Amino acid sequence: MLPRDRTNNGTQLLNFSDIVITLTSCAFFMAVVAIVSYQKTRGEVSTRDGYFLAGRGLSAVFIAGSMLLTNLSAEQLIGLNGSAYGFNLSSMGWEVTAAFATICMAFIFLPRYLSGAFTTLPGFLADRFDDNVRRMTVILFMVGYGLITIPSVLYAGSIAVLQLFDVPGLFSIPYSVALPLTIVCIGCIGAMYAIFGGLKAVAVSDTLNGVGLLIVGITVPLLGLSALGDGNIGEGLSIIANTETHKLNAIGKETDPTPFGTLFTGMILANLFYWCTNQYVIQRTLGAKNLAEGQKGVLFSGFFKVMVPFFMMVPGVIAFHLYGDQLASIDVAYPQLIRDVLPVYATGFFLAVLLGAVFSSFNSLLNSAATLFCLDVYAPLKKSEVTDEKIIKVAKITSVLIALFSFAVAPLLQFAPEGLWQIIRIFTGFYNIPVIAIVIVGLFTKRVPALGPKIVIVFHIIAYGLCQFLLDDVISIHFLHLYAILFFIEVGIMLAVGYFCPRRYAWKYPKNNVVDLTPWRLGIPCATTLMSLVVAVYLLFSPIGLVGGLSAAFWPLILTLTGVNIVVWYWRPQYYKGASESSQPTSATRG
Repeated sequence: MLPRDRTNNGTQLLNFSDIVITLTSCAFFMAVVAIVSYQKTRGEVSTRDGYFLAGRGLSAVFIAGSMLLTNLSAEQLIGLNGSAYGFNLSSMGWEVTAAFATICMAFIFLPRYLSGAFTTLPGFLADRFDDNVRRMTVILFMVGYGLITIPSVLYAGSIAVLQLFDVPGLFSIPYSVALPLTIVCIGCIGAMYAIFGGLKAVAVSDTLNGVGLLIVGITVPLLGLSALGDGNIGEGLSIIANTETHKLNAIGKETDPTPFGTLFTGMILANLFYWCTNQYVIQRTLGAKNLAEGQKGVLFSGFFKVMVPFFMMVPGVIAFHLYGDQLASIDVAYPQLIRDVLPVYATGFFLAVLLGAVFSSFNSLLNSAATLFCLDVYAPLKKSEVTDEKIIKVAKITSVLIALFSFAVAPLLQFAPEGLWQIIRIFTGFYNIPVIAIVIVGLFTKRVPALGPKIVIVFHIIAYGLCQFLLDDVISIHFLHLYAILFFIEVGIMLAVGYFCPRRYAWKYPKNNVVDLTPWRLGIPCATTLMSLVVAVYLLFSPIGLVGGLSAAFWPLILTLTGVNIVVWYWRPQYYKGASESSQPTSATRG
């Protein structure tokens, strides 16, 4: 590693030559992504389907890559590793259990979305209920995106850059200037993809940055293990597997960031909302070229989520073994590890990947917010048919306005008295649970009228606000348990409204088969393996596994999971083969 200067507290600073190398290599990698994205999207954003849904032509690779990068950003890199450094692996529940939600999306939600050829989730709610439910849902999304989600992505990404590369020190400017400047720079570059390239540019750039994130995700733990083992990766692995093994425990207690019991209550609902109904995540699946490609992309993203603990939490454990409790904050664990183990010539690539992850979430949010406004607010208000050219122009203007608004709001998050994570946690709760409750009731009931969702939205905002702000001293249950309680109450409200005031006519699901709806024949085996990996990861990072040493039950359980997968992978393709042959015309029928 090239020499670096150090401050009095031991933090490494890049010297001038290092700055040039870092910025030059970063600019090179970002230019490659931009050029490839431009080549892939040139001439394909002239129609509304082309701009908002990538012409309904996204393949599994782009869907998986875009969903992954949309989900993973600076807050995961910094926050998850910090949680592992300061506590244990209990917070991996947010990532690993998302695999279950991706399976639900692939087999339950996506076939229905594609069958109806919906462009937005509120578009489905308008068809299922009425335009007022659509408008109320759009307001929930737009307020949540504009005030919290988009600014928090920019803020977290900027904080990561400031921590990793000491921007105030490099350019001799105060922190109060460096933060908004970094926010604006990141935001402007990220916005270009969403504004000028539409969803396909977002998906292509996300996939390329996803490859970079995978490379970084593999490299950093290996370099960290090498540093821990004095140049021997195996020795470093032995250290974290056999000493202080409580850091590897994913079975969270009530005092841990994510208690294990919450995985089976509000965690399921939060992940179902995010992966099955959140517009800025599901939009790339709505642009799938067919159902099979959509299912492949969604399930592949689930496999990446299972890998997250190894890429985004194990480095935090390595940092604990390297630094002990000497770091000023748990959130500097990953930046400190990066400074110490990553060679200078690779810092530009890492910066490009980090910014790519931030761009991904930011531009996906911009594209989805513009989609919601144009297709669910602007177009319905127009009496006459809106041309594609006009609606794309409005989308670009909307994206610019939302971006400028987020530039103004993002720096204000530094004044949040309880921190960024608390703000995100509180305010996403205002819209995630009512949305998933309304969608599930809408999909699986026929006579619940629009009155039900309207009551639920108003009830949830009032009830959740009271529990979080006025009765927080009285109601001391974990917020994820509160999610589950409110969910079941709200589903009950809608079912009661449907029972006492049912629709006059039963709702019928629309059939607008714009794309091929033949399911992926290996979907069931793939989903079985995915859930088996979820169980295996939890077995590994538990008292049955590495915590306290491998127990006698570990390998028999792993072998049982392996046997189940062998049976399913053998039987399911044979089942499809038999079904296919039985559907072929016989010689008699041909005659």
